[in-house]
Amino acid sequence: MSSHFSVEFLKEIKAKLLQEQEKLERELSSFAKKTRDENGEFTSKFPDYGTDEGESAAEVAEYDTNLQIEETLEGQLRDIKKALKHLEEGVYGICKYCNKPIEERRLLARPTSGSCVSCKKTLMQEA
Repeated sequence: MSSHFSVEFLKEIKAKLLQEQEKLERELSSFAKKTRDENGEFTSKFPDYGTDEGESAAEVAEYDTNLQIEETLEGQLRDIKKALKHLEEGVYGICKYCNKPIEERRLLARPTSGSCVSCKKTLMQEA
């Protein structure tokens, strides 16, 4: 595990990440089913309201909305899995730009952060 963070802090972060992962998977499974591939991706279910034109249009609209939500939630889930992997590898909380430890306050607020505040500010100014 990372030496610049306490064991208690890392346990707290891991618990937060696992709780968020469970919540996201529960949300996704409410309108999508998990695929069998190793990535654990989801596929939106196509709603079935009926056969008339209005019902078909509503099905397509809901499916499109679900696809957008699915994409967002899956992105968040990927970030969580990456953070959990970094925890396992002992490299969690290291800024990917400057290789310095990310502030604990930032990680508590956003456990999937991959950059420190100063690098993030620099990136935002360049965009």
